[in-house]
Amino acid sequence: MKISWDTAPVFLVRLMVGSVFLSEGIQKFLFQEALGIGRFVKIGIPAPSLMAPFVGGVEIVFGSLILLGLFTRLAAIPLTINILVAIASTKIPMLFNGGFWKMAHEARVDWSMLLGLICLLLVGGGRWSLDERRHAEAENTPGARSSS
Repeated sequence: MKISWDTAPVFLVRLMVGSVFLSEGIQKFLFQEALGIGRFVKIGIPAPSLMAPFVGGVEIVFGSLILLGLFTRLAAIPLTINILVAIASTKIPMLFNGGFWKMAHEARVDWSMLLGLICLLLVGGGRWSLDERRHAEAENTPGARSSS
């Protein structure tokens, strides 16, 4: 099997992005004081009792979809919003209060997630994804239109 730009590299981006969001979503429920409701109270997110479980659920559901490569581009949209809010609510204040290098150190995972999500928005789930399988099955369905 030939490995090209849309096989292993895209799979690895999906693995990185999906596993981080899935893990972070689960941890918002397991460690509510440190990473869930308590954290949302500390950083000033409105309605933390509602928003922390909501965000945790979003991270679990859409992180799982990214891992599977199912509706990859669609799943990347709410996670992109999620990471932009995280950067705006935690890293931008850190820039002003702690300086560039403190913010740069703390933002490394957020920055990686944002770039990974942008990559997935641009290229989709790649060949090793359920998106690819769905697309191939749709093309083999009698009566399906050819895209060429």
